[in-house]
Amino acid sequence: MKAWPLLAIAALGACAPTTGARVSTAPAAAPARAAAVPATRPAAPATGGFRPARVMNLPGLEGVIGADSAGLQRQFGVPRLDVWEGDARKLQFGSEACVLDVYLYPPAPGAAPKATYVDARRSSDGLDVDRAACVKALKR
Repeated sequence: MKAWPLLAIAALGACAPTTGARVSTAPAAAPARAAAVPATRPAAPATGGFRPARVMNLPGLEGVIGADSAGLQRQFGVPRLDVWEGDARKLQFGSEACVLDVYLYPPAPGAAPKATYVDARRSSDGLDVDRAACVKALKR
C-alpha cells in the first residue's frame, strides 16, 4: 500500500483552523437550477422610466433605420440571428460580402421595436465596413 494518500490527509489536517472554530462537514446545498429559456419574447425589464433610443442618421440607411422586423425581412430575407433582450431586439443578416447587425428598440413604451442603429463588418475577418455599402450588398 502506498503511503502518499495518508500523507495527503495528514497535510490537509494540518491546515485545520487552530482558533477553536468549528468547520462544518455537512454537504453544501445543491446550486439552484437555471430557468429554461422561454420560447417567446421575454418581458421588458422593470425600469424607473422609459428612455427612447438614439436614432442613427447616416446617408444610405434610409429604409433601414425606422423599419420594423417585417420590413427588414422584406429587404434582406430571413435573419440568421434574432436575439431579444428585454424589449430590444437584434437581427443579423449576412452574406460573403458582409454581416449586418440591426438593433431595434421601441420608440415608445409598449410599441413594436424599430431599427435605430446598424453596424456592419466583413464576413472574412470582422473588420468594419461602410454600413450603407453593406446594406446595398445585402438587399434582395
